[in-house]
Amino acid sequence: MLELLLCSLVTILPDYLLRRQFQGKRWGEEINFFTVWYELRWGITLCAMLTISMITIVFYYHPSTTNVSSFFRTVTILSEGGGRVAEVYVRNNQDVAAGDPIFRLDDSSQQAAAETARRQMAEVDAALVLAQSERAQAEAGIAQAQAALAQSRADLERQVALQQRGSTAVSDRDLELAQTSVAANQASVDAAQAGLRAVDDKIRVQLPASHASAQAALQQAETEISKLTVYAGVSGRIEQLSLRQGDIVNPLLRPAGVLVPSDAGRNRFLAGFPQVTAQVVKQGGVAEIMCMSKPFTVVPMVIVEVQDVIAAGQVRPSDRLGDAQNQGRPGTVTAYLEPLYPGQANDIPPGSRCMANAYTDNHHRLAHDPNIGGLERVFLHVVETVGVVHAAGLRIRSLLLPLQTLVFTGH
Repeated sequence: MLELLLCSLVTILPDYLLRRQFQGKRWGEEINFFTVWYELRWGITLCAMLTISMITIVFYYHPSTTNVSSFFRTVTILSEGGGRVAEVYVRNNQDVAAGDPIFRLDDSSQQAAAETARRQMAEVDAALVLAQSERAQAEAGIAQAQAALAQSRADLERQVALQQRGSTAVSDRDLELAQTSVAANQASVDAAQAGLRAVDDKIRVQLPASHASAQAALQQAETEISKLTVYAGVSGRIEQLSLRQGDIVNPLLRPAGVLVPSDAGRNRFLAGFPQVTAQVVKQGGVAEIMCMSKPFTVVPMVIVEVQDVIAAGQVRPSDRLGDAQNQGRPGTVTAYLEPLYPGQANDIPPGSRCMANAYTDNHHRLAHDPNIGGLERVFLHVVETVGVVHAAGLRIRSLLLPLQTLVFTGH
């Protein structure tokens, strides 16, 4: 409508004035509702052509979209396992810092496992003390066996010496008994030494391994206990938290709530422009947005990034081949917008629905490119000028938005 009004000022209006002043035709006489097309046919034709051309130039070189929003990601408050809530540390709509506890699940079974591991460690420590006593006993047994071996060897040596001197006091039977006693006592020494080595292995290998196993079980139980307390991963605000002591929390079926990060969706907007403007919307371009959550305000923006793919064309591996005719609506060119001046979008809540205009800027090209021809230079000036029409349209929509929303839609 705005383009039609502007074009009529330089086409229909001059045509009417020409016929009124030079041809003497008057409105209501020669010019009326029945003869308006014939009398103003040149102005109407030129107005239609100029309006269509202007609309095409405006919407192509200065694209507009209503698909603008400040998307933000929420963090689901979940425990690693299910359980019954034992204590809740925060309330709904409370601000928390990273690392603050949110709630704790019942840990009675994990505490019992930890206590069992502690008892096992105490048993191993007691067994170590007992093993030291067993080692002392084994050393005493070795000394006793070695003394008996020495005595039996001395008796054997004496009997052998008497036999060699030809004494009849020692018989062959006595000599055999003495040799048997030495062998038996040697076996007793070997057995006592083996028992000492077994006790040493028990002290050096078995008991430390049992102690390490009990300690690992204790660490595992303490780790499970620590997992039962859910902490805030980032700073933000707790939303939709309705936990009470005794509630059941399940990470698959029933999350505890939502954590909205403090910087989520702030000062960054995602806009989807029509595909036909893909060659116009470029990184570094200038734009403006107007949000429903902040009416009567137009915020200047800059395009900081343009997604190099269109989301509508993505495919996922499946058991069916893709067919182009099954594709849904054509996707949009995704652009990321940030305020041109810091702080201008601080009071726009994340998730706000907005409208945006992007503008083609040829000022630098016109000022520094000597290879631009005369007609091209005129065309670029026209493109720069008609951007004002789109800017004015955005401001008019900003003024009419509260009226349209509150009065005509009743929302």
